[in-house]
Amino acid sequence: MKKVIIFLAIVVGLFAAIAIVTNIQNSQKAEGNKFKKDDLDPATVDLLDDPNYQNVILPEELEEKLGEKEDVTVYFYSSTCPHCKKTTPMLAPLAEDMGVDMVQYNVLEFEQGWTDYQIEYTPTLVHYEKGKEVDRLVGSQPEEVYRNFFDKNVK
Repeated sequence: MKKVIIFLAIVVGLFAAIAIVTNIQNSQKAEGNKFKKDDLDPATVDLLDDPNYQNVILPEELEEKLGEKEDVTVYFYSSTCPHCKKTTPMLAPLAEDMGVDMVQYNVLEFEQGWTDYQIEYTPTLVHYEKGKEVDRLVGSQPEEVYRNFFDKNVK
């Protein structure tokens, strides 16, 4: 019986050590991140170096742009959303190729975005003109739909 208890204690200790090491590694990766947060969801940490997730906008920056009545195209996504993970690798390069400055708002990290911008599902693409919403696409769409959205609203 003692051997079983010792074995279980070793297994539990190993799992605890792995959890601690993983947490420390995520904290180190998140240092100085573009979200300006000390603690990021592990799914967001995984995307920090992904070239498709680099045009991040912070909530206060978006509020400022809209308050100054600027035109802005915002891609609302969540780091854990499977539809976003499918859409972003197609949408981000498309926006860049078309010369669209599409900023990315992570609703997993900044949950107030769900209510502040009436986001019901991710991904959601919203175009604002003079600080007011003029068009919105909800859910994963074919590339042609996004291309038409950009042509209609941004070009």
